[in-house]
Amino acid sequence: MEFKMKEVGFQTNFEYGELHVAGDEAYGFRPYQLLVSSIAVCSGGVLRKVLEKKRLHVEDMTIRADVTRNEKEANRVEAIHLHFIIKGENLAEDKVAKSLEVARKNCSMIRSVEGCIRITETFELVK
Repeated sequence: MEFKMKEVGFQTNFEYGELHVAGDEAYGFRPYQLLVSSIAVCSGGVLRKVLEKKRLHVEDMTIRADVTRNEKEANRVEAIHLHFIIKGENLAEDKVAKSLEVARKNCSMIRSVEGCIRITETFELVK
């Protein structure tokens, strides 16, 4: 990856498109937003695959991420709570809970920040 300096922030190009990153939301995504997004979406994607392998059909999934930052330490991200709202037929809570444990062990982004950022997860099933 290569990032080029702009007047405010940095810019890079990926296959999917151009990414602008800056400390000011008016000029691009803020770094902490990308960090939290990476963790949430990685976890959700792995969870989806685990559920599919168990033949549990998910119609829709929403992930809410609550972030705790420490202003005294450069606004460091200390904790992220992920709440999964999962819609599907015949989803058993125990199977989804077990799948979430498997997803956590196989999410590269969560594994990358273990010991540095506290990640917690909850879920609810909706019909």
